Amino acid sequence: MADPLGNGTGAVTMAVFATLMYDIISATNSSPQTTEINAKTRAGTLMKWVHLGLAQGALFVVLGAVIERRAGRSPLMPLLGGGLAAGLLYGQYVHARNAGVASTKPGTETPVAAWGNPT
Repeated sequence: MADPLGNGTGAVTMAVFATLMYDIISATNSSPQTTEINAKTRAGTLMKWVHLGLAQGALFVVLGAVIERRAGRSPLMPLLGGGLAAGLLYGQYVHARNAGVASTKPGTETPVAAWGNPT
């Protein structure tokens, strides 16, 4: 198997899969800042979408790793890029949720009875 960092393609592949993970999370979630601000009102809903985004991102990262392996290249870079991005993003959202729930400051959303079960 070729050296995944040999000619720079490993770094590019890693960056592509890190970006993919960030893009998928962005598509399914508000920012960690919004999560922190509104965690008291709907932490469960916010984190549900974080988990769904991570699952979607993981699907694409695994698919990318399989494609790399089938092409005779190391699957390490898709796994490294996507895995690092997922871990960093998850840590940010967990911190945001915990800080928001512990905060005494008001959020920007008010619960509405029509929401039913917000989670």
